[in-house]
Amino acid sequence: MKRLILAALLIPFLINGQEPTPSTIFTNVMLTAHPTKIAEFEAGLAAHNKKYHADGPYQASVFWIASGKNSGKYIWSMGPNTWASMDDAPANDPEHTADWNTNVVAHAMPDQETTYWRSDMKHSNFSKDFSLKNLSIFMIDIKRFKQMEFEAVLDKVTKVYKEKDPEQQWGVYFNEMNNVDGKDFVWVNFFDKSAWLGKDDKFPQYFEEVHGEGSFPQFLKDFEAATDGQQSEFWIFRGDLSGANGEVQAVNGQ
Repeated sequence: MKRLILAALLIPFLINGQEPTPSTIFTNVMLTAHPTKIAEFEAGLAAHNKKYHADGPYQASVFWIASGKNSGKYIWSMGPNTWASMDDAPANDPEHTADWNTNVVAHAMPDQETTYWRSDMKHSNFSKDFSLKNLSIFMIDIKRFKQMEFEAVLDKVTKVYKEKDPEQQWGVYFNEMNNVDGKDFVWVNFFDKSAWLGKDDKFPQYFEEVHGEGSFPQFLKDFEAATDGQQSEFWIFRGDLSGANGEVQAVNGQ
């Protein structure tokens, strides 16, 4: 369950407590370099990001997928921004589009996947500054019409980790688009050293310490009733290909 706990990538925003704040969005594009043009693809992607996506709401981070069926592919992640700000995104500039098509897409395979992820700061933990390095991605397929039940489960998981492992930094995101490929929700753990993955899984113990003795079996039933499955991946931050510098700042109030 530690590994349960997934974008992305993901630079948090500062919450304004005085007025409602629009949800922030990350645009993720999964790209596959042509196997004979990897050097050209990476060079073009790096130059494009440095020119058009270095800072502000359209900054872009690049991640290399290191596990699962998507191993070897790249995630280009832009944001955080809002849907309203997308009207002024660089993609609306013909010069930007020409550069992307000529220097990136021309060296990639034709298949790509674009997803839009809404940040859920209530269930995230950005309590200190850190630098992006490794990401443990946990995606969940939420059952149809079971969103409320799933969020009740998520409330309990978040409470456990905020009480028992508050130094761990994580982000929670929901897919903005309906889909049938099991990518409705993502929990992203940020970590520096792989030794973290070898630690004993104490989640069942922690859960019962927080929610009461004997509560874990019911939690598993609730989790199963609200979901149809999950998948995990490891992502590695590629600062050399990114426009953003990978520095993540703590969010006020966390």
